Amino acid sequence: MLWLKTFHIVFMVTWFAGLFYLPRLFVYHAMNDSPETAATFAVMERKLLIMTHIGGTLTWVFGLLLLWQNPVWLDYGWMHIKLTLVVALTIYHHMCARMVKSFAKGDNRHSHRWYRWFNEAPIVLLIAVVALVVLKPF
Repeated sequence: MLWLKTFHIVFMVTWFAGLFYLPRLFVYHAMNDSPETAATFAVMERKLLIMTHIGGTLTWVFGLLLLWQNPVWLDYGWMHIKLTLVVALTIYHHMCARMVKSFAKGDNRHSHRWYRWFNEAPIVLLIAVVALVVLKPF
Protein backbone atom coordinates (compact mmCIF):
# COMPACT_ATOMS: atom_id res chain seq x y z
CA MET A 1 0.00 0.00 0.00
CA LEU A 2 2.87 2.42 0.69
CA TRP A 3 4.09 2.05 -2.90
CA LEU A 4 0.61 2.89 -4.17
CA LYS A 5 0.53 6.00 -1.94
CA THR A 6 4.00 6.96 -3.12
CA PHE A 7 3.06 6.77 -6.79
CA HIS A 8 -0.29 8.45 -6.14
CA ILE A 9 1.51 11.42 -4.56
CA VAL A 10 4.26 11.55 -7.22
CA PHE A 11 1.77 11.64 -10.07
CA MET A 12 -0.45 14.09 -8.19
CA VAL A 13 2.55 16.44 -8.00
CA THR A 14 3.11 15.94 -11.75
CA TRP A 15 -0.55 16.65 -12.44
CA PHE A 16 -0.53 19.81 -10.38
CA ALA A 17 2.67 21.05 -11.99
CA GLY A 18 0.75 21.03 -15.26
CA LEU A 19 -2.41 22.50 -13.73
CA PHE A 20 -0.37 25.35 -12.22
CA TYR A 21 1.84 26.14 -15.21
CA LEU A 22 -0.52 25.63 -18.14
CA PRO A 23 -2.86 28.51 -17.20
CA ARG A 24 0.22 30.68 -16.59
CA LEU A 25 1.22 29.97 -20.20
CA PHE A 26 -2.31 31.01 -21.21
CA VAL A 27 -1.74 34.37 -19.48
CA TYR A 28 1.41 35.00 -21.50
CA HIS A 29 -0.14 33.64 -24.70
CA ALA A 30 -3.16 35.95 -24.31
CA MET A 31 -0.83 38.94 -23.83
CA ASN A 32 1.17 38.07 -26.95
CA ASP A 33 0.79 39.79 -30.34
CA SER A 34 3.49 38.00 -32.32
CA PRO A 35 2.45 35.05 -34.54
CA GLU A 36 5.88 33.44 -34.08
CA THR A 37 5.68 33.66 -30.30
CA ALA A 38 2.08 32.45 -30.38
CA ALA A 39 3.23 29.36 -32.28
CA THR A 40 5.91 28.73 -29.65
CA PHE A 41 3.35 29.06 -26.85
CA ALA A 42 1.03 26.65 -28.67
CA VAL A 43 3.79 24.03 -28.83
CA MET A 44 4.68 24.54 -25.16
CA GLU A 45 1.02 24.25 -24.15
CA ARG A 46 0.48 21.09 -26.19
CA LYS A 47 3.57 19.38 -24.75
CA LEU A 48 2.76 20.43 -21.19
CA LEU A 49 -0.79 19.16 -21.65
CA ILE A 50 0.57 15.71 -22.53
CA MET A 51 2.52 15.60 -19.25
CA THR A 52 -0.56 16.87 -17.42
CA HIS A 53 -2.70 14.11 -18.96
CA ILE A 54 -0.19 11.48 -17.85
CA GLY A 55 0.00 12.89 -14.31
CA GLY A 56 -3.78 13.18 -13.99
CA THR A 57 -4.48 9.73 -15.38
CA LEU A 58 -1.93 8.03 -13.14
CA THR A 59 -3.12 10.00 -10.11
CA TRP A 60 -6.58 8.57 -10.75
CA VAL A 61 -5.23 5.05 -11.36
CA PHE A 62 -3.19 4.90 -8.16
CA GLY A 63 -5.93 6.65 -6.18
CA LEU A 64 -8.53 4.13 -7.31
CA LEU A 65 -6.14 1.27 -6.51
CA LEU A 66 -5.75 2.70 -3.01
CA LEU A 67 -9.53 2.85 -2.63
CA TRP A 68 -9.83 -0.70 -3.91
CA GLN A 69 -7.39 -1.85 -1.22
CA ASN A 70 -9.04 0.32 1.44
CA PRO A 71 -12.79 0.47 0.70
CA VAL A 72 -13.47 1.52 4.31
CA TRP A 73 -12.25 5.00 3.35
CA LEU A 74 -15.50 5.41 1.44
CA ASP A 75 -17.34 5.33 4.78
CA TYR A 76 -15.87 8.74 5.68
CA GLY A 77 -17.30 12.09 4.67
CA TRP A 78 -13.87 13.61 4.07
CA MET A 79 -13.23 11.06 1.32
CA HIS A 80 -16.49 11.91 -0.43
CA ILE A 81 -15.59 15.60 -0.41
CA LYS A 82 -12.04 14.82 -1.55
CA LEU A 83 -13.35 12.77 -4.47
CA THR A 84 -15.77 15.55 -5.40
CA LEU A 85 -12.90 18.05 -5.43
CA VAL A 86 -10.78 15.67 -7.54
CA VAL A 87 -13.64 15.44 -10.03
CA ALA A 88 -13.70 19.27 -10.07
CA LEU A 89 -9.94 19.25 -10.77
CA THR A 90 -10.51 16.80 -13.58
CA ILE A 91 -13.13 19.12 -15.08
CA TYR A 92 -10.64 22.01 -14.72
CA HIS A 93 -8.04 19.85 -16.48
CA HIS A 94 -10.41 19.22 -19.39
CA MET A 95 -11.19 22.94 -19.56
CA CYS A 96 -7.44 23.55 -19.91
CA ALA A 97 -7.29 20.96 -22.70
CA ARG A 98 -10.04 22.78 -24.58
CA MET A 99 -8.18 26.07 -24.10
CA VAL A 100 -4.99 24.55 -25.52
CA LYS A 101 -6.95 23.58 -28.63
CA SER A 102 -8.55 27.01 -28.78
CA PHE A 103 -5.19 28.79 -28.61
CA ALA A 104 -3.76 26.43 -31.25
CA LYS A 105 -6.57 27.46 -33.63
CA GLY A 106 -6.15 31.15 -32.76
CA ASP A 107 -9.59 31.20 -31.13
CA ASN A 108 -8.76 32.55 -27.68
CA ARG A 109 -11.80 34.31 -26.21
CA HIS A 110 -10.40 35.46 -22.86
CA SER A 111 -8.12 38.22 -21.65
CA HIS A 112 -4.89 37.66 -19.80
CA ARG A 113 -6.67 38.95 -16.66
CA TRP A 114 -9.30 36.24 -16.98
CA TYR A 115 -6.55 33.61 -17.18
CA ARG A 116 -4.86 35.10 -14.11
CA TRP A 117 -8.04 34.43 -12.13
CA PHE A 118 -8.55 31.03 -13.76
CA ASN A 119 -5.01 30.15 -12.68
CA GLU A 120 -5.99 30.41 -8.99
CA ALA A 121 -8.55 27.58 -8.92
CA PRO A 122 -6.15 24.62 -8.60
CA ILE A 123 -4.34 26.06 -5.55
CA VAL A 124 -7.62 26.47 -3.69
CA LEU A 125 -8.64 22.91 -4.57
CA LEU A 126 -5.18 21.56 -3.66
CA ILE A 127 -5.29 23.17 -0.22
CA ALA A 128 -8.76 21.74 0.39
CA VAL A 129 -7.81 18.22 -0.76
CA VAL A 130 -4.60 18.11 1.29
CA ALA A 131 -6.37 19.49 4.35
CA LEU A 132 -9.08 16.84 4.06
CA VAL A 133 -6.55 13.99 3.70
CA VAL A 134 -4.31 15.16 6.53
CA LEU A 135 -6.95 16.34 9.00
CA LYS A 136 -9.73 13.83 8.17
CA PRO A 137 -12.24 16.14 9.86
CA PHE A 138 -15.23 13.77 9.60
